[in-house]
Amino acid sequence: MNGELVVWEPGRLAFERLQQRLARRGAGALAAARACPAHLVVFGLMRQGSTDLPPWPYSRRRTTLEELFAETRMTAPLTLCPSTADPDTARQWLAWTSTGLEGLVFKPLRAPYRAGARARGKYKICITEDRRRRSRHRPRHRGGGAGQSGVRLVYRSRSAVS
Repeated sequence: MNGELVVWEPGRLAFERLQQRLARRGAGALAAARACPAHLVVFGLMRQGSTDLPPWPYSRRRTTLEELFAETRMTAPLTLCPSTADPDTARQWLAWTSTGLEGLVFKPLRAPYRAGARARGKYKICITEDRRRRSRHRPRHRGGGAGQSGVRLVYRSRSAVS
């Protein structure tokens, strides 16, 4: 299986919890795993029995993966990554930034899996917000930088901006 480890918190993905877990060893790692269990969001199937699936087109590999989840009734800690060919559904998913969604990956339905190759289409969400700071004191010099009026801060994060 091909997938991504995630830690769920109520209403969002908590990438920082996964990072904290990965930094621990021994008893600390076990305690962190119990406190913040990880899930594998599965988006690919590389082998089924003795059959290598990478040469198959994506649509066939995806159907095989969905059938495997249905037949074996897989549940947490394994989760099937959502997939759609419907543009309206994909647009709705882009509104899920508050849950920690980073973006969407577009895969050609007829393309085989290519090890080490990046996905052809990736749409990354960039969250921006305007910040303005007011001060009672006049600055001695005028310089640029974050926190000054009119400066656009751009956050790029794997977890929700709070």
